Amino acid sequence: MNKKGVSKTTEVRRIPHLNGPHELLELFYPIHYTVGMTIEDTLRSGKALNRHQTVIMWLIRSQGVDGKLMRRKFVEKAMMDWFEITSSSVSKALRAMSKPPLGLLQIMEDPDSGREKLIKLTPKGERFMLQMVTNGQSLMRWAIDYMTPEEVDMGVHFLSLVARIFENAPRPRDESDQDRSAPAR
Repeated sequence: MNKKGVSKTTEVRRIPHLNGPHELLELFYPIHYTVGMTIEDTLRSGKALNRHQTVIMWLIRSQGVDGKLMRRKFVEKAMMDWFEITSSSVSKALRAMSKPPLGLLQIMEDPDSGREKLIKLTPKGERFMLQMVTNGQSLMRWAIDYMTPEEVDMGVHFLSLVARIFENAPRPRDESDQDRSAPAR
């Protein structure tokens, strides 16, 4: 144990392959809600943004052109895939981010289509994004203080692999799907 009360070991517990799905699923809650929400709160930079706006900023950073520009329809699609949110709620979040006091985004017409909109970070938005990244990296530095270099390597490898795998995740099955796939008796 280190002075922070967390074990600093690279010893990996062997999980029988058949138990892997159970073990990984049990990590969903602590990873998604505890870790994910802590990271998201850190990126929000003192709660300047709500959760949807934080996701919009990070979406532009991670999937936008040069991390600064994105088509509005891509923002909307991602938001609607991840949240129970309407198109008008996305518009409301974007408008709030484009006006004072935030002023982080510029919403403009797409020169290639009069119907499409582009979302672009303003200079203030770019500075805010840099602060989000700084805050996030500070949190990650704090977290890796609990890990050995080997654990950091393993963690980055594992999370990168999981992210690639889940890019093509199967769609969820509901009860009617299970009825159709059950063998006839």
